[in-house]
Amino acid sequence: MGLITGILTLPLAPVRGVVWLGEVLQEEAERQLEETNSPERRLADLDVRRASGEISDEEAAAIEAEIIEAMLERED
Repeated sequence: MGLITGILTLPLAPVRGVVWLGEVLQEEAERQLEETNSPERRLADLDVRRASGEISDEEAAAIEAEIIEAMLERED
């Protein structure tokens, strides 16, 4: 950026900062959401629910099969 351009666009610096901060926050939110919905996390939660007796082994097996099927479809 040249000197003249830098001086002329200086009043926009706070706006650019806010836009940059918004982009960073959006990326972090997307990363955390992806991590929460990851198949590994879902399988771990399923194991906890199975161990606590919240769901039966048959229900857990069906849910596990769905998770694995979704993982395989995503790889294709």
